[in-house]
Amino acid sequence: MPIRIASMTRRIAKNGAMLHKATMDRVRALGADHEPSEAEQTLAEERRLLKEERAKRQAQALQPRAKAIDKLVRTHHPQAKEKPKKLKEAKEPKVSKAHRPSRGEKHAAQAAALQAASRAPKKTAKT
Repeated sequence: MPIRIASMTRRIAKNGAMLHKATMDRVRALGADHEPSEAEQTLAEERRLLKEERAKRQAQALQPRAKAIDKLVRTHHPQAKEKPKKLKEAKEPKVSKAHRPSRGEKHAAQAAALQAASRAPKKTAKT
């Protein structure tokens, strides 16, 4: 079961301080050559578990993180088309149109028409 602690370093430091205190109490009371007490063994086991958990978390932190694009849920997965597309028939090339008059030619023709209209004999209202 994972240990639910945000800061492993503080917990390990506190545990180390308690373990050191328990060890020093034993050494002062019984001497250095006696076996560790039950409380001391419990603290040592807890310290070992905390260090393993810290190592596991550090290894997990080095793993690549999931990206937002990986979490994207797609609703439509396009399927491959079974039938190949039909080739379109080639169109006939366009026939070039006859010469279109340019803007200048249009104005020249209009001016010629106006001049011809002014030179033409005027019709009277009586005829």
